[in-house]
Amino acid sequence: MTDLGKIDRDFFDEVIYPNLGADRDDVVVGPQHGVDFGVLSVGDRAVVLATDPVSILPDLGWERAGRLALEVVLADVAVSGVPPTHLAVSLSLPPDVTDDELTRLWRAISDHAADLGVSVASGHTARYPGIDTSWVGGATALGVGDPDDVVRPDGARPGDDLVISTGPAAEVTGLFATLFPEALGLDAETVATAQERVEDVAVVADARAAFESGDVTAMHDATEGGIQGGLAEMADGAGVRFDLDREAVPVAPGVEAVCDAVGIDPWASSSAGTLLIAVADGAGAVVDALESRGTPAAVVGEVSAGEGVYVDGERVRAPDADPAWAVFRDLSER
Repeated sequence: MTDLGKIDRDFFDEVIYPNLGADRDDVVVGPQHGVDFGVLSVGDRAVVLATDPVSILPDLGWERAGRLALEVVLADVAVSGVPPTHLAVSLSLPPDVTDDELTRLWRAISDHAADLGVSVASGHTARYPGIDTSWVGGATALGVGDPDDVVRPDGARPGDDLVISTGPAAEVTGLFATLFPEALGLDAETVATAQERVEDVAVVADARAAFESGDVTAMHDATEGGIQGGLAEMADGAGVRFDLDREAVPVAPGVEAVCDAVGIDPWASSSAGTLLIAVADGAGAVVDALESRGTPAAVVGEVSAGEGVYVDGERVRAPDADPAWAVFRDLSER
């Protein structure tokens, strides 16, 4: 099993998937590799839900840290095509977080949730000894909507176009440049540009704009394993082949410099906020809708019968582990 980040597929298949508690008829979509949300059938409504850890990085500033954390925990529901509507959040904070800091953090989360139409329905907030990392709890996001609106990441079909927004490694670029600016060995202007990548994480509004603009058949966010891992999960789940043109994929300023500096492949590294989208009709309209929001996007390839992900004709596979985890650990220990 991997020692950092998500457990690997073998462990999931051997331990997690066979042991899912009671077998209930109202669970339409349960835990599956490559599908980051579940779906419940409640009356005539679909309830899409997903749970993620909450990461708060004070070095970003409490307000910005709160907004980023919220975007990450809402992302897996947002890519379902059903917008997130409710949130349950548990914060287990270090004892040294002050009342003022907690106030700034929570108000930022609440204000951003209100802007996105999300209501906090339940939660738990406390300080506990022994907690000194950025991982300070967990949250469950829910979206209540029409069952016909649910889009799965494994829904791509031959003939679809592939759209990518934002591009590879924007998230880790922004975080490394903000948290470890002196360790990168880059000039101040490049570091400042790379730090702006934290603001690229706007997956909730971007996913909604994409869904409303074209016939979206599959949507996934490029978190652990990056766009390479996300595309592999999508193609494998759908049993189809993806062909991409590397030069067509947008790359945000600062990404290549930071990834070169820390020695990671941007295509294999996490990029929360980057959307991988299969579109049956209206790919150009999806790109236009994203770009009208200030999010770079492009049609980068197509779906056909077959299997695997091919970039410029060469097959690529999901990385065994996201390389950003090891870099984060190494930089944190310096």
